[in-house]
Amino acid sequence: MEAFGQFIPLILIFVIMYFLLIRPQQKKLKEHKAMVDALRRGDQVVTQGGLIGKVAKVKDDNEIEVELSEGVKVRVVRSTIAQVISKTEPAEG
Repeated sequence: MEAFGQFIPLILIFVIMYFLLIRPQQKKLKEHKAMVDALRRGDQVVTQGGLIGKVAKVKDDNEIEVELSEGVKVRVVRSTIAQVISKTEPAEG
């Protein structure tokens, strides 16, 4: 019984770490994945490198083409999109 009493503070530390660090990080990753999965042509985005551009083409599951300025297009890995500045409205019909 005494040995169990010594582990209570350690168990409490792990529980606190879970709720303060692990859980919010998992939630943030889930939100980022949803944002990246919802990218469409015309969305204005910021990459983790700080480049601002407009999505020109959604190539496949892992890659998009971003137009930085007129005629300048770069291929970008989806997971490196840091933020979506403005979204385009979905096409009706």
